[in-house]
Amino acid sequence: MRENYNEILAFIAVAKERSFTRAAAKLGVTQSALSHSMRALEERLGIRLLTRTTRSVSTTEAGERILQRIAPRFEDIDTELEMLSELTDKPAGMVRISCSDHAAYNLVWPKLSPLLKDYPDIHLEVNVDNGFTNIVSSRFDAGVRLGEAVEKDMIAVKIGPEMRMAMVASPEYLAKHGTPSSPDELIEHQCIGLRMITAGGVYEWELDNGKRQVNVKSSGQVIFNHPILIRKAAIEGFGLAFLPEDMFADALAEGKLSRVLEDWCLPFPGYHLYYPNRNNHSPAFTAVVDALRYRK
Repeated sequence: MRENYNEILAFIAVAKERSFTRAAAKLGVTQSALSHSMRALEERLGIRLLTRTTRSVSTTEAGERILQRIAPRFEDIDTELEMLSELTDKPAGMVRISCSDHAAYNLVWPKLSPLLKDYPDIHLEVNVDNGFTNIVSSRFDAGVRLGEAVEKDMIAVKIGPEMRMAMVASPEYLAKHGTPSSPDELIEHQCIGLRMITAGGVYEWELDNGKRQVNVKSSGQVIFNHPILIRKAAIEGFGLAFLPEDMFADALAEGKLSRVLEDWCLPFPGYHLYYPNRNNHSPAFTAVVDALRYRK
C-alpha cells in the first residue's frame, strides 16, 4: 500500500483545488498523468472518489471522507518533518499566509523579507485575497485580518498599529461639487466604489464619530476592485475615495488630495495574524510569527 501514497496525495490536491489543471500545475505533472493516477486509485479502492463534469470536479461521499480524515494526517506528517529543523540552527519549510493586498504590501512583506534573507531555508507563500478566506479548509498556515474581524476560536497576534480610514477628494473636485459636512450629504456626491473580489459586493463605507455609526453605500461613476486605482481616480477628480489613510499620505502631503469628514474616521484595531490553536507549530512558522509581531 505504501507505494500508492502518491496517488492519495494526488487525489488530495485535486479535491482541494477542485481542478485537474490547477492540481497538475501544483504537483508538476501532466493532466493526463494525474487523470491516470485518479483512475488507478479508484479502481484499486473499488469506489468512485471524484465526480467530473466539463467545468468542475467535486468529491463523492467517499472522496470527502478521505479529504476530511486522511488529508490532515499527511499534513501532520509534513509538520513533524519540518519540526526536525529544531535539531539544526536553521528553521526550514513552507509557510503559507492569506492576507489583503494592503496588509501584504505594508506589513507582511516588509517584515518578512529580512527574515527570508537570514533564513534561506524558510519558504513563504503570500496569497493576496481581500475576502474572508477560510484558512483551515484552504490549507493556509495563517491569515491576516483586522483585529475586530478575527474569529474567536483563533489565536490572534497583533502585527500592526491602530489604523484609521480617510475620506479624500481632489481640491478640483471639492471646488466644483462642494465639501460634504455630514455623511447624509454623501448621496449628492460621486463616491468611488471598491468591489470586494471574493464576496462580490461593493464595500459600504463604515463611518463613526464616536456618537453615531453610519454605513454608506458608495455610488458613483466608477467602481474598482483594487485600491491603487481608487487612489488614482480620486487624484484625477472622479470623486470621493475611502481607504486606509496611509494609502493617501503622500498625495495629502503634496496637496493632490484633501481630507473630508475626518471626525467620522476614528482609529480602530489594526492588523492581526491569526491561526488555529495547535501546539506543534514548525520552527519556521514560529520565526514568521515572531518577525511579524507588532512592537512599539
